[in-house]
Amino acid sequence: MSEFRVTAISKLHAEFSVPGDKSMSHRAAILGGLSNGTCTIRNFLPSEDCVNTLNAMKALGATYEVLDELPGYGPVNLRIHGQSMKLSAPAAPIDCGNAGTGMRLLAGLLAGQEFSTELFGDASLSSRPMGRVTVPLGQMGANIETLGEKPGCAPLLIHAAKLSPITYDMPVASAQVKSAVLLAGMFAEGTTTVIQPAETRDHTEQMLASFHVATRRDGNLISIDGGQVPQACDFTVPGDISSAAFWLVAAAALPGSYLLIKDVGLNPTRTAILKVLSRMGAHMSEIVHSSNGEPIGNIKIQGAPLTGTTILIDEVPNLIDEIPVIAVAAALAQGRTIIRNAKELRVKETDRITTVVNGLRAMGAEVEEFEDGMEITGGKPLHGATIESCGDHRIAMAFAIAGLFAEGETIIQNTDCVNTSYPGFAHHLDAILHERPDAADFSLPTVSKA
Repeated sequence: MSEFRVTAISKLHAEFSVPGDKSMSHRAAILGGLSNGTCTIRNFLPSEDCVNTLNAMKALGATYEVLDELPGYGPVNLRIHGQSMKLSAPAAPIDCGNAGTGMRLLAGLLAGQEFSTELFGDASLSSRPMGRVTVPLGQMGANIETLGEKPGCAPLLIHAAKLSPITYDMPVASAQVKSAVLLAGMFAEGTTTVIQPAETRDHTEQMLASFHVATRRDGNLISIDGGQVPQACDFTVPGDISSAAFWLVAAAALPGSYLLIKDVGLNPTRTAILKVLSRMGAHMSEIVHSSNGEPIGNIKIQGAPLTGTTILIDEVPNLIDEIPVIAVAAALAQGRTIIRNAKELRVKETDRITTVVNGLRAMGAEVEEFEDGMEITGGKPLHGATIESCGDHRIAMAFAIAGLFAEGETIIQNTDCVNTSYPGFAHHLDAILHERPDAADFSLPTVSKA
């Protein structure tokens, strides 16, 4: 079984980039495959999740060529050959692995096709609710069977269907649900509208614009007209701020540290982590150096004593992936941190509320668990412990960061799951753990396949 062994650090001085954004890589694979020509995608995230989505599009007829790859993981730069919205029936069921985003977006894409497709995933994905997408897609006329052992869960058998546009008022803010309905709306005649109860990640809308597919927004209403064909274009995926968040917390919580994360996505619907860390006392700045829909720039952060905070209700939808590592920051801060209105965490790769609470308690933190979150009283010294990731990539990485501040050794078990979102995390962790007189090597070498 793979594992991380982590001990405390006394300094952190680093400048590096994190791999490409996971959310955008999924969407680039899908829209590139729907486009009317060949697209070059650069800085694609070669994680298991994103490669599964890329291979799903290949199974539907959108082939690709690898230009450069990260050895042992997958493509970083590639060319996708779009099918002008005319996909082909796959020869076999499509494996989504652990990718909830991939399965939900593909369900929207496939709901209005002239052929049937089965989507399946691993045990974790097969336990996660899919009703949040099958319900609105069903209202559009989709015919989707959920074949899982648990009601409403994968595998999904998506039958051929003709879709009609709807206006869907989402009961829970979810970028995945919004995106699935908008993708389905591309195959419906007329205007499909999604009403979101709070602002969610807008990568789908931004990327649709890059591919010259028009959407309209009026407050929290987003609309799309069916029949549009994405125009082939080249796209560079920014670094993933959700991956950068682990190192931002490490630097923020260590007084005297300095960290520069380069070429990271600074989409305003994703930067709530920066606002939270600033409220907690971190010294940071962000500099946007390019923006073609998706702003890209550098984040500089210097460590300082942190204090607790309250996560605001409207911040939760855009912080959902970062909450495990924010909880670690809270344990390292002075005072109370309150995280509520985050019940969504219970249906992620694991029940992230209970998993985080149990892990922090095992390391000596004072934590109270609620149905929809937790309250952490920070400032107690952490000690090393053996933490089981439960196959959840963000749990594994969050507790690796906690181990950097704990007395003794922290062992995180079952860490292969980290490749779900951050291939190369182990390399970056090793570079930070081994304090050298010279700057550590944070580069992730790629191999040209062209």
